[in-house]
Amino acid sequence: MSADLEARVQRLVDIEDIKQLKARYAMHCDDNYDADALAPLFSEDAVWEGGMLGHAEGREGIRSFFRDAPTTVSFAVHTVSNPLIEIDGSHATGRWYLWQPMVLRDSDTCMWLCAQYDDRYVRTDAGWLFEHVKITIRAFSPYEKGFGKMLLAELPNGG
Repeated sequence: MSADLEARVQRLVDIEDIKQLKARYAMHCDDNYDADALAPLFSEDAVWEGGMLGHAEGREGIRSFFRDAPTTVSFAVHTVSNPLIEIDGSHATGRWYLWQPMVLRDSDTCMWLCAQYDDRYVRTDAGWLFEHVKITIRAFSPYEKGFGKMLLAELPNGG
């Protein structure tokens, strides 16, 4: 196989591995934010930056953040789509859309969350891991009102 073909195949493998990483992330979030399954998806010095949803640094900080998530969100379905993934050696970036119906635990309020993920990844001996996850919220709307009447609601308890 030519060096060019090998490089192209490796790029495709890397992109697929990152897609699988993101799919595992969504699956574990939807499994009541399984912190012990989510934390190993992140590098030791990773950052999770969710705007009004919160902020966490380091793998253990991210584990702690996700342990607390079920106290705010009782139900969520993370649907990620439209990935744009760029590979640069052992680093990569990804941009995704997030569509997430969810229920807020304290009020049983159904919400629509629309956001954009901007991720950075690092290749390790264990495979690709998240290095930085940034969520930009585009809409956070009560189900009953929808985007047309309330584009951005506040998260109860300040997030």
